[in-house]
Amino acid sequence: MGQTFSMKNKIIFLLLMVFHFVPIYAQNAEPDFMRSVGKIYVVVATIASIFIGIVILLFLLERRISKLEKQLNNHE
Repeated sequence: MGQTFSMKNKIIFLLLMVFHFVPIYAQNAEPDFMRSVGKIYVVVATIASIFIGIVILLFLLERRISKLEKQLNNHE
C-alpha cells in the first residue's frame, strides 16, 4: 500500500524538517568554546552539506523510481 505524495507535499515536509532543527538560543553572557574558537561554523557547514547531499540523493532516487514505475506500468 504505497502512498504517492505530490511534489508540493514533499517540499512542505522538507521545509518543516529544516525548521524543526533550527535551534533557538537563549541569551548567554559568554559564548561556549566552539563558538568562541569559530569551529562551530565548520560543524554547521559539514552538517548542512551532508543534509543537502541526502536531500539531493533522495530527490534523484524518487525520479528514477517514478520513471521505472511508469515503464513497468506501460509494459503491463
